Amino acid sequence: MNISIRKAIKEDMTAVLILIKELAIFEKEPDAVEITVKDLEQDGFGNNSKFHCFVAETKNRIEGIALVYMRYSTWKGSVLHLEDLIVSKSMRGNNIGTMLLDEVVKYGHQLGVKRISWEVLDWNESAIEFYEKKGANVMRDWDVVQLDEKGIKAYLSKL
Repeated sequence: MNISIRKAIKEDMTAVLILIKELAIFEKEPDAVEITVKDLEQDGFGNNSKFHCFVAETKNRIEGIALVYMRYSTWKGSVLHLEDLIVSKSMRGNNIGTMLLDEVVKYGHQLGVKRISWEVLDWNESAIEFYEKKGANVMRDWDVVQLDEKGIKAYLSKL
């Protein structure tokens, strides 16, 4: 199978959103995706892009993505954050995840980052095994903390 990994272009964002929605269903959050194709196009392209995206393409179809953006660690300095690594359900097992992760690691190295970080759900054992086989440190003693839009508003209303 001929699979190519390339930098995403604006015209790919419809396919990217389809994969994001597929991931939300897999992660048992089917109604959580609020972002639109227009949001992705505006946020990912232009002078102040908020993210960088790689796509895996085969037979003129996008079957996987890796979406990353820069962060800063007070301990280490520049960090590349992998927001999502997604391979379509029908194409899993074809080395696409490895190819995308390879591209992310090469990109992070080119940027000179001190770390590449991401989260994985604690019940997603196949992903955890995949990342550990690649040499990643899955830090099971850390919890993800978030304030969603509603939480932000509630927080601010108490100030």
